[in-house]
Amino acid sequence: MLLVVSRHCSLTRILARYRPLADSSSHPESDRPIVPPLNGLAERQSGPTNKAAERNSMRTIAVMNQKGGVGKTTSSVNIAAGLASRGKKVLLIDLDPQGHASIHLGIEAVDDMPTIYDVFAQRKSLAEVRQMVSPQLWVAPSNIDLAAAEMELVDSPVREIVLRESLKQLTQDEPFDYVVMDCPPSLGVLTINALTAAREVFIPVQPHFFALQGLSKLFSTTALVSRRLNRDLRVTGILFCLYETGTRLANDVCDDLADFLTRSEPEAPWFGAKLFETRIRRNIKLAESPSFGQSIFAYAPKCPGAADYLALVDEVIAMEEKLPAVEPTVDAQELEPLLAAA
Repeated sequence: MLLVVSRHCSLTRILARYRPLADSSSHPESDRPIVPPLNGLAERQSGPTNKAAERNSMRTIAVMNQKGGVGKTTSSVNIAAGLASRGKKVLLIDLDPQGHASIHLGIEAVDDMPTIYDVFAQRKSLAEVRQMVSPQLWVAPSNIDLAAAEMELVDSPVREIVLRESLKQLTQDEPFDYVVMDCPPSLGVLTINALTAAREVFIPVQPHFFALQGLSKLFSTTALVSRRLNRDLRVTGILFCLYETGTRLANDVCDDLADFLTRSEPEAPWFGAKLFETRIRRNIKLAESPSFGQSIFAYAPKCPGAADYLALVDEVIAMEEKLPAVEPTVDAQELEPLLAAA
């Protein structure tokens, strides 16, 4: 009976409510910027050629889903660790106040240990916060203190771009191949910061009907940030986690999502998004590895979970040659006339 309902209420129908949001002409207010410009921001930015070269050489990926329990943190950690094992220089930023990505890699941020909260509080830079946990892999850890950032930033005129500016400062002195951001299971200020700093969004989903319903809100948020704060932002990858092979429901959900993406309009931020061929199967070793403070590659390198994530990492690396050209992000000079007209 559940299968009949899920096929009748296809993903295309679930997401149909979103389609008007993709057309900014139907929402005149959508052109108004969320934040005013930082004083002198345009002067601090490098020329367009250098900026494009920097951002083309480094991939910034926000891993997000406001629904918990879909494998978001597990995917963030193991994608970052897998990329590092392939020789890429990787920074993993833990933006979840629960600090699970940090704990997963053996960092428990207690006492006076610098965390990503200190970056949002503008007490420390990312360079001072990050820690090397294995060759080629650094982590900017988090703990429960980060929950206070949501309230402390609420009145800040630049609250959505704190992370972007901090990341820009770090990578000007020390470039990375990949920056992976593990977003909290919500769509608040921390997630908006990640989307403003990122070029790409990866969305982990469980192939269940109700898990897919949340995609409409995720797509809506991505489109809003793309339109107002970060023109480069695109949903470039969707991965299925906790996948149960051989079930008809999982196959039907995958088909529905593939059909929706195929029918997407070119201006939608998720147009051309890749449905990763690798499915992350249920595997007990993936659930055990965080308690040992290790990635799946260090804990059980020969288990099916490690094989799945390594295959996924190879797909991520293979995408490098197919990424679209970078367009300049909205900067202070462009925002000034918008503010004057608002």
